[in-house]
Amino acid sequence: MEVKVSQGLQLSTWMNLEKTARKPNGSLRFSHKCGEQHCYKKPIPFHLPTRKGRSWQRPLVLKVSCSSENVPVLESGCFPASLDKILEKKAEEIEQHLNGRCIYLVGMMGSGKTTVGKVLSEALGYSFHDCDTLIEQAVGGNTVAEIFKLHGESFFRDNETEVLRKLSMMHQLVVSTGGGAVVRPINWRYMQKGISVWLDVPLEALARRITAVGTDSRPLLHHESGDPYLKTMKLLTTLFEERGEAYTNANARVSLENIANKLRDTDVCNLTPTVIAIEVLEQIEKFLKK
Repeated sequence: MEVKVSQGLQLSTWMNLEKTARKPNGSLRFSHKCGEQHCYKKPIPFHLPTRKGRSWQRPLVLKVSCSSENVPVLESGCFPASLDKILEKKAEEIEQHLNGRCIYLVGMMGSGKTTVGKVLSEALGYSFHDCDTLIEQAVGGNTVAEIFKLHGESFFRDNETEVLRKLSMMHQLVVSTGGGAVVRPINWRYMQKGISVWLDVPLEALARRITAVGTDSRPLLHHESGDPYLKTMKLLTTLFEERGEAYTNANARVSLENIANKLRDTDVCNLTPTVIAIEVLEQIEKFLKK
């Protein structure tokens, strides 16, 4: 049976594209059989793997119609273009205008700076550095939580400033900064030698992310008892009140809420690092054109 799919059903699980063949009309033919009884509309999650192992995880609504063959067919127009290719093309366009300047990602803890930063660095051919990791190495291998406990926050911030000073003398880096790096004006002086980008994530989404993985590695969050989500949300709110204005000093702002709205998704946690990285490059491009 042939199944024509256009905007209207969601496909169920991971699709193995190795078992598909593209038809001349642009449809995709699957090797497994599909009986008459399976041809119906049903909303279920859809994931499209990309060539580098990442995936498009936003639900895609598709519509099914059946014909006389026993092989399901998906119209190629239903699928988003390869996100990796879009990212690579955008990176090629922008890289020549960066002139080797570093990119500094700023934002609240849990906003995805490290994950997105690694995707960006790969696309641009830049090296990636995580400030927290460099601080840990400089202090003898202690974790950030241990540094806070043994030496205090001021000691940590001094080392953070020294790390940013050294990084500011280098080129072609993507740097993930700590959530509180924006508080010290001298840190901005170093970051302004490159291009700074604020990853703006709703606090509710941050609280869910951090609660899901635990707060033990977050020294500013794990001292109070009580419901983990409510505790995290309360402290994130307090931190944002202290740092929110400082984040606006960044050269570019990437709002995950805006990205989700453009994709008609209600949950920013569904956004993949590649999708966010593309938006980062688009916002950098706007900054460079000013």
